[in-house]
Amino acid sequence: MKSFSLPKKLPLFLASIIILASCAKLEPKLPKNNETLDGPIEDLTPAQNAQFIAGDIAFTEVFSSAKGLGPLFVANSCASCHAGDGKGTPFTTLTRFGQSDSNGNQYLHLGGPQLQHRALPSFLPEIIPAGATFSKFTPPANSGLGFLEFVSDQDIISMSDEFDTNGDGISGKPNWIFPPSYVTPPSNAISQGGKYIHRFGKKAAAYNLLHQTVNAYNQDMGITSTFNPFDTYSGLATDPEVNDKTVQALVAYLQTLKAPIQRNGDDKKVVQGKNIFIQIQCGACHVPQLKTGNAPISALANKVFYPYTDLLLHDMGYALDDKYTEGNAKTYEWRTPPLWGLGLSPASQGGQYFLMHDGRAHSIEEAILLHGGEASQSNSQYQSLSQNEKNDLIQFLKSL
Repeated sequence: MKSFSLPKKLPLFLASIIILASCAKLEPKLPKNNETLDGPIEDLTPAQNAQFIAGDIAFTEVFSSAKGLGPLFVANSCASCHAGDGKGTPFTTLTRFGQSDSNGNQYLHLGGPQLQHRALPSFLPEIIPAGATFSKFTPPANSGLGFLEFVSDQDIISMSDEFDTNGDGISGKPNWIFPPSYVTPPSNAISQGGKYIHRFGKKAAAYNLLHQTVNAYNQDMGITSTFNPFDTYSGLATDPEVNDKTVQALVAYLQTLKAPIQRNGDDKKVVQGKNIFIQIQCGACHVPQLKTGNAPISALANKVFYPYTDLLLHDMGYALDDKYTEGNAKTYEWRTPPLWGLGLSPASQGGQYFLMHDGRAHSIEEAILLHGGEASQSNSQYQSLSQNEKNDLIQFLKSL
């Protein structure tokens, strides 16, 4: 009878399998879809998914002087200010300066509206000019922006009440501004004397995501394009340093980033917290539900979504008045920031919160207590809640 022997390499092969299996157990699990802010919306076409990937590559591209960076700049990539498409930190906070009223920015010839505090070798970074008012702007999260872009003007106007005709103490209004020449509003856009509703940015000073993207390339990184060919240092028109295809891919990426997904929405305390949120009128400005209208991307058209914003300007009181503004907003008026994704903010902010327009609030409660002006009544009602009710409200906000 013949004896049977294992191949000489089989023990080594089996040992390798065991080691790989052991290593697999040590690998971190992939995060759940509701635990991240990046990734595309559902139902994109293959071509739109390809555009999303191209935009993602553009978003993470790191610029150098050879690629057009500077000579003055704030950051060298989009991702450096929006880690994981989330909020920024004090280290990535921008400084905007030069406008104190609706007469426009008086310091454009001195580098306004954005301070470029970094410079390439042999160049000097900017400093805030004497007499210029300024404000710090912490970069916002990027998720769900396409949904916000395609809310109809009529729906935004229907939420406004500039003169508080209903007597509820809330008087939100749109920021009406002349858009840049390269922006073409859709045929159904509403105009007032050539001005259109702007909806992006802390003061709602950017019309759409193309406007926002072109500004970011030019003012954040000193990158020129055909849309804005003017160098921020010399003020002269230069050859484009980023092509139209890349700009449009990045716009498409921002438009098709998924919306944040609520976690633990059925939890009893989260449900109680939401009821308290509505009860103390937080939802008057942080409107829970909106709907898109027509959109060139079918996956974004006529969709109900839950951003907790009205995209309007509101008087936030003396404590948040930086004496700086943009467009036709008053210095104490700020666009209602969306609350979706709030609970995921620490993931991109070093494990803690930096909230409000400039990151001055280090907790959700601190942010609530900074609300003044139109939000004073809600602030007072919050302070009158029991500790358990406050905890439920905070738990609800962290679930968003």
